[in-house]
Amino acid sequence: MRASLPITAALAGTAAALPKIPFVASSAVIPLQNTNTAALSARQSANQACFVIGSQTLPQETADIAAALASTVTCDKSATTIADVPDVTSGSTTFSSIDFSQSSQTPLQFALSQFATADPLADTDLQTFQDMLNVYQATEAGIRSVGGSLAIKVPKFFLEMQVSRIQTAQGNPPLAAGLQVDHLRDKVLKNAPKEAQSLLDQVTLLATQLS
Repeated sequence: MRASLPITAALAGTAAALPKIPFVASSAVIPLQNTNTAALSARQSANQACFVIGSQTLPQETADIAAALASTVTCDKSATTIADVPDVTSGSTTFSSIDFSQSSQTPLQFALSQFATADPLADTDLQTFQDMLNVYQATEAGIRSVGGSLAIKVPKFFLEMQVSRIQTAQGNPPLAAGLQVDHLRDKVLKNAPKEAQSLLDQVTLLATQLS
């Protein structure tokens, strides 16, 4: 029995040296939250928008925009525009009245001529431009929902850039990185590879004129 005492002491020392793992009661377990809840809610709201007529899954950004516009934009289901999307209205602006696809101009030519701002820039009516952007974004969501052509992205991004320029000139520049003038300039240029260089240069120049 005396010979076993050193072994017992050694084992006791080893046990003391081991790190202690705290016991966590089951009540302390933090439940995992469903991180997709907000995205799912946005998609459900987007699908209820009158201009989302198809069953194609919308990109999350488009779904978020469609959900936000669902209670703002109205539809005339007796009249359709691109890809049979209902003609949409925001404020006093109707998409059919500024539909680039009905013009003989290229999408960027149309945007530069139709969506020109005032001089000075700060005197431009921001709400009018926001309404024009709303009907373009709503129509784009409708087109995406049926898997249609996305030529609308050029004038839509141009309108977004114009809205950002106006907000900046009026002292309220957008804070989100995706709404900055330079970012939207790049979006226009990226989606207009077949447009004339002179038109692309006009977009680049406008992006530097913020007052």
